[in-house]
Amino acid sequence: MFSEIIAGTMRWGIWGANHSPKQVQELIEVCLEENITTFDHADIYGGHTTEELFGNAWKEMNIGREKVQFISKCGIVMNSEKKPSSLKYYNYNSDYIRNCVDESLRNLKTDYLDVLLLHRPSPLMNPEEIANTFQNLKDQGKVKYFGVSNFSVFQFELMNQYFPLITNQIEASVNEISAFENGTLDQLMKKNLRPTAWSVLGNYFSERSEQNVRIKAIIGDLCQKYNSEENQILLAFILKHPSKIIPVIGTSRAETIRKLKQSLLIHLEIIDWFKILEAIKGKEVD
Repeated sequence: MFSEIIAGTMRWGIWGANHSPKQVQELIEVCLEENITTFDHADIYGGHTTEELFGNAWKEMNIGREKVQFISKCGIVMNSEKKPSSLKYYNYNSDYIRNCVDESLRNLKTDYLDVLLLHRPSPLMNPEEIANTFQNLKDQGKVKYFGVSNFSVFQFELMNQYFPLITNQIEASVNEISAFENGTLDQLMKKNLRPTAWSVLGNYFSERSEQNVRIKAIIGDLCQKYNSEENQILLAFILKHPSKIIPVIGTSRAETIRKLKQSLLIHLEIIDWFKILEAIKGKEVD
């Protein structure tokens, strides 16, 4: 279903690099050269503009739709120039989900989504209503598969009871390892489902915390040992997990895409993985 690394598009538009359609085309080409064929979107990215940016670039490229996979997420209502709202909240009513899917299809210039994810859990989710909506979208050929993002073990189990899900897109990095310990990854392994993960480099490059100082001291030696760069070791850390996490890399730079793809070739020794874990926690394991 997914390529081994997923290209996250959130920073391709005005929330990041503010690429032109031509630059987006160049990034798509780089991804495909690296066999990264899955592209992760959400309706809200770029203040409801990034999907359209991607779609306008995509429609001019002579690439078969069957060669790529499009993921999109819905459910967050937020204020933007394109879609004003007086409040940020979550909406999983049937009409809202269907309208979001139709809009994503128009913006991405495609007839179907490979995967639709519920972006964040809501206290007002009605799993039966959502399941009926999913089935309707599947029957219409608008969405092939469904999943969730940022759901707890119990929230995933509840939704999966009404409609089969294929993934939970979680936050996972050296700075966020809660999914390693709270049963989220164990649950997906039990169901033979692969997690996808966002913010996979964490805040390592953006914050000088005590935790990151400890991690950096370990990463330096590992870079030499594995002839790799820091970001590659950071990604290799979450790739080591037996749940076979599929990382969503959020970079908007072609060079970084190529470098992070090489992380798949790094196989950390167990002792090295635990060196990083000890640095993360600031103490030896119990």
